[in-house]
Amino acid sequence: MEKFTRLTAIACPLAVENIDTDQILPARFLKLKRDGAHAKALFHDLRFDASDNEQPQFPLNQSPWRQAKIIVSGANFGGGSSREAAVYALFDYGIRCLIAPSFGDIFSQNAAKNGLLTAVTGESDNEALIAALNRDTSQTVSVDLEAQTIVCGKLSIHFDIDAARRTRLLNGWDDIDLTRSFHAEIEAFKAAHVRQQPWVIPGHGQSD
Repeated sequence: MEKFTRLTAIACPLAVENIDTDQILPARFLKLKRDGAHAKALFHDLRFDASDNEQPQFPLNQSPWRQAKIIVSGANFGGGSSREAAVYALFDYGIRCLIAPSFGDIFSQNAAKNGLLTAVTGESDNEALIAALNRDTSQTVSVDLEAQTIVCGKLSIHFDIDAARRTRLLNGWDDIDLTRSFHAEIEAFKAAHVRQQPWVIPGHGQSD
């Protein structure tokens, strides 16, 4: 998995609350193979009309936000079903950071496991950031996971993130890597367990 430490990129304001996983990736696209095809399906029914033509009013269809790697959204982004493919769609499109006052918890877990940062901000800070992006559509946003800060022009914001997810992203760890990080503690526990209860380990504590 890719590490996430710092990112400076175009940020797309999406000032809508309760964007659920079915809006992020409609259910009919759940059988797509993980070969990059999820990118076209991202926000499909918001980005495109019934004839598959772009909806010009949708922010990601507007320049320069087409090149966005960051999305700033309203509260409860990623609620709804637990489909991990919603994260695939965002990642395959090129999004590496989401900023919002709150996220669906399972969505946030899935995001961290795929290298996508979900940065939680206060509502007033979130509104100020969206307003700044709408005033100057070309300005970039800098996100520093180590410092847990977001900088946009003169605006500097602190964000929160679960400590375990932060560690996972900073190191680029998947589930196995995260378990391996506790190698010393696991080995110490195993050694103590053998000493305290040798009879539970075949071949230990037995005599002929």
